[in-house]
Amino acid sequence: MTIYIGREASKLWKRISAEITTEINLLAENWRYILAGLIFQYIHGLAARGVHYLHRPGPTLQDVGFLLLPELGQDKAYISETVFTFVFISFVLWTFHPFILKTKKIYTVLVWCRVLAFLVACQILRIITFYSTQLPGPNYHCREGSKLARLPRPHSVAEVLLINFPRGVIYGCGDLIFSSHMIFTLVFVLTYQKYGTKRFIKQFAWLIAAVQSFLIVASRKHYTVDVVVAWYTVNLVVFFIDKTFPELPDRTGGSSLFLPVSTKDKDARSKEENHKLLNGHGGDPADWRPRTQVNGKIMEDGNAVLADNAMNGA
Repeated sequence: MTIYIGREASKLWKRISAEITTEINLLAENWRYILAGLIFQYIHGLAARGVHYLHRPGPTLQDVGFLLLPELGQDKAYISETVFTFVFISFVLWTFHPFILKTKKIYTVLVWCRVLAFLVACQILRIITFYSTQLPGPNYHCREGSKLARLPRPHSVAEVLLINFPRGVIYGCGDLIFSSHMIFTLVFVLTYQKYGTKRFIKQFAWLIAAVQSFLIVASRKHYTVDVVVAWYTVNLVVFFIDKTFPELPDRTGGSSLFLPVSTKDKDARSKEENHKLLNGHGGDPADWRPRTQVNGKIMEDGNAVLADNAMNGA
């Protein structure tokens, strides 16, 4: 038993080491995009902090969602936050699964380049909307009589730049017409919809996104229009931006050698393949096998088996 555990631990460490080497090479080429996306997360928080100074509490606007959904109350506001935390942590863990699991379908760095690009585009639109029109916040701490509804004028620039994280983010007011929680949730769900492999997890993720939408309105954190705008805007943004990206390299072969780590390696590989074709060699017969990735979208496990059977029959 001890020998078996030691052997498996050695295999796991080799797998993690190989994956770290591959991801470091990718990070060396794409670190600017990752860094820019992370910096913009701070800019987004800073913008939300800034609009809080402009917020003026007033009567809650008439909202169909408030009429149809029962109010959870201030003591149950943690429910929607708990659901969002579950979605956030689950997605982050999934993006790092290639470091441990044998089934490697994605590259962590490349996936996060896409995710951050989606988030930045949506957040830019969100900043434009809530600075264009300030609405009285429906949240409990944003209503008339609350000490947090209005922020006093800052005494220094540093007071604004520090944004009082995380309290300043949790108890913000005025950043409406677009739900930030729904931006993250939908971007994560859409990303797994394309690059994930488990159909039941995809269906469960969409169910969680719908539940999260109702919980946000029931918790009076946003108006219904904020959630509705997020649903169609995020889908449109992801659709059009994703078309500008090249498709992720196919990892169904189980080897990181399918990914050239530099342009020089890529050119060398292309010359080698052309040389084989000119000499009458068709390359490795394993390359003739049908892939489980279709049009850049990784198919579910069940569909991959059906696709293989259909190709063999043909």
